[in-house]
Amino acid sequence: MTETAQPATVPVEKVKGALLRYRILAWITGLWLLLLVVELILKYGFDINSLDFVPIAHGWVYFIYLILTVDLAIKVRWPVGKIILTAIAGTIPFLSFYVEHIRTKEVKEQFDLTGGSL
Repeated sequence: MTETAQPATVPVEKVKGALLRYRILAWITGLWLLLLVVELILKYGFDINSLDFVPIAHGWVYFIYLILTVDLAIKVRWPVGKIILTAIAGTIPFLSFYVEHIRTKEVKEQFDLTGGSL
């Protein structure tokens, strides 16, 4: 039995939108996480507390990232393990950029989205 290019119940436009939202938040989450690393180095390494807002901001951005990851996962029918690994990517510096690249490639191949601006 061969796998179909896309589930019949999910319009390609909805997948495109969910993928774009996920990609944007993966990058934003990754950038805020890097800023969080800088904040921790300044705070615990140099006793500078000028970036105290960063942990809260990253927490909210990460929360939105989780929601959009689950939204995409439901639309493309990822297994639970893939959802969890993708969600964890927002907690490890630089990993969100790599995982976003991999997941985007997978979804584009699964739904034949090779053309276009995504």
